[in-house]
Amino acid sequence: MRTYFLTAGILAGLLSTGCVRKQFFQPDARPNVALPLPAATDSVRGVTAGRQYARHGRLYHALVGQHHRSIWAAPVNAPVLNLATARPGGLLAGKVGGGFNSTSLSLTAPDGSAYVIRTVDKDPIRATPEAVRGTFLVNVLRDNVSATNPYAALVIPPLATALGVPRSEPHLYYVRPDDPAFQADSLQRFRGQLAYLEEKAAVLPGNATPTAVLNSEEAFAAVFASPAQRFDQPALLRARLFDGWLGDWDRHAGQWNWAVGTPAANGYAPLLPLPKDRDMVFYRLDDGVLGWLIGHVAIRHWVTFGPRYKNPVALLSNGEYLDRRALNGLNRAQFQAAARALQSQLADTLLSRAVHRLPPTAFALEGPRTIAALQARRVALPALADALYQDLARRPMVGGTAQAETFLINRYPDSTQVIVYPSGSRPAQPLFSRTFLSSETKEISLQGLGGDDSFVVNNPANAAAKIRLRIYGGPGANKLTEGNKEVGAKALRGVFFSQSSAPAAQAYDKLPEE
Repeated sequence: MRTYFLTAGILAGLLSTGCVRKQFFQPDARPNVALPLPAATDSVRGVTAGRQYARHGRLYHALVGQHHRSIWAAPVNAPVLNLATARPGGLLAGKVGGGFNSTSLSLTAPDGSAYVIRTVDKDPIRATPEAVRGTFLVNVLRDNVSATNPYAALVIPPLATALGVPRSEPHLYYVRPDDPAFQADSLQRFRGQLAYLEEKAAVLPGNATPTAVLNSEEAFAAVFASPAQRFDQPALLRARLFDGWLGDWDRHAGQWNWAVGTPAANGYAPLLPLPKDRDMVFYRLDDGVLGWLIGHVAIRHWVTFGPRYKNPVALLSNGEYLDRRALNGLNRAQFQAAARALQSQLADTLLSRAVHRLPPTAFALEGPRTIAALQARRVALPALADALYQDLARRPMVGGTAQAETFLINRYPDSTQVIVYPSGSRPAQPLFSRTFLSSETKEISLQGLGGDDSFVVNNPANAAAKIRLRIYGGPGANKLTEGNKEVGAKALRGVFFSQSSAPAAQAYDKLPEE
């Protein structure tokens, strides 16, 4: 974050001086607000998502980038929002929310279904320190919103449905400036602007009903507490490759909910990933000199969408905390099989149908180029999967739970096998089982987390496999053994053993601050 502000500050100094522009945003999505909007109007024509992003000249575009400014200023048509008729039985307004950029309003239907409406345009002022909120730095951060495609979220549903990835169904609306539901000061950003109405939680394939829906903090707490709930790793891998294919780099743990599924035959209930907030799909930053420097040097995970995966590891790095803990049971062949499955399901006709969901004026500007880029990225999906796999396989992390577990570690000349069982039992299917190859893996971190854990190392003489072990027992009476003989950590070559918890930066059970 410090690099972000330093870079943005340099950019601001090169482009402008003075204070934050008080009238940065367009006053209304309708260009001509002098004409009153009749009360019975159900749709508007020629509205824009953000005309302010297209007010710069050629020099600015050459330095900073054209980004998606043309789409933000393109005239589109949209229905006028009416909460009483937007869903059968109407929608009841609830809590005001939103992250660092968007403003949102929770809504509830008579049947209890939860929806949310959020602004298309963003205001990142809440992400800036108080000390700089009155400076020109805010102008720079606000202008960077033009790197996003305001209508990209409309493309997602048919693609996600074809892949079996949960998705919401956003609908674009114009909010009347005199709508009584948006007259509170906290909702002033909605007035006269375009907004998306969608389900609050992504819809499962086949409209299946989950037992419960958790946020990421709750999901990790559940996985940490007991073996009863496990992340559905194949489903998450499919969703993460979908992220990469779309160029959606903003996929930290806070960008997911989790559906609690029905317990499987092994007794474990799967946690199914529910992606949300598709704001960074088709992101374009590096089409100007300074934009290129920011995306390629300063903030490398701000990867521009195009025909090539310009930096696949950086593209997916915002989800590293989640990936290292919830994709750790899958091998290279499974990564490749998932990529090939996506390729077979993303037909050209589907791509064309999905991208044509952009408003006609937006499609005219970007549609053909977007389809061509998606086709090229589809061909390279196995390479994307392999880049992600190799990055995660280098230093994998395996965690237990707050209960007692046995970590069985079998060392071989070319590999190390890790199997995790609940202590005192050998179920038909262990909590975790995977063989790590020394050609791929340099170090394995094992974290007991809680309970009286046992770490059993067999064939320790085969440390020639060159895979180091870092073992953190955590709270509880933990022990390290060679077969049936308890040993000290220094007695085993290539093994670091600590009775304490892992360092905070690597903790399995605590989400990092977003």
